[in-house]
Amino acid sequence: MITIPLKILPHGEGLPYPFYATPQSAGMDVFAAIDAPETLPPRERIVVKLGFCIALPDGIEAQIRSRSGLAAKHGVCVLNAPGTIDPDYRGELGAILINLGQDPFVIERGMRIAQIVFAEFVRCSMQISEDLSSTERGDSGFGSTGIKT
Repeated sequence: MITIPLKILPHGEGLPYPFYATPQSAGMDVFAAIDAPETLPPRERIVVKLGFCIALPDGIEAQIRSRSGLAAKHGVCVLNAPGTIDPDYRGELGAILINLGQDPFVIERGMRIAQIVFAEFVRCSMQISEDLSSTERGDSGFGSTGIKT
């Protein structure tokens, strides 16, 4: 298990630290570190501060993702899901939320608004090439595999 250093900011004091809700959860729940309720109107977006900073080791990224319950029940999602936190970033984490539902959604202090998942990544380099190896799919793009089996 990897240990991630966590710095709680003053406006994050008193909120739960990110945690796994169940023993096999892939993501840790994160909480709105706001002072007063904020209303997110339909089709609008907002950056909700999480009240903490982290120091990721090289080769590990953090991904901010939607919570399925908020998405299914209210249409509230993380807009750039997953939002990537790079290992060299040391500022406060936030979640860009969008309300795709039909009703305004009220965000309150301490509300579980997103989840954070940690993943290893590989860095690559690009090399110019006139020809690419061929595959059965080739250059068939969006929708090329159909929607039925």
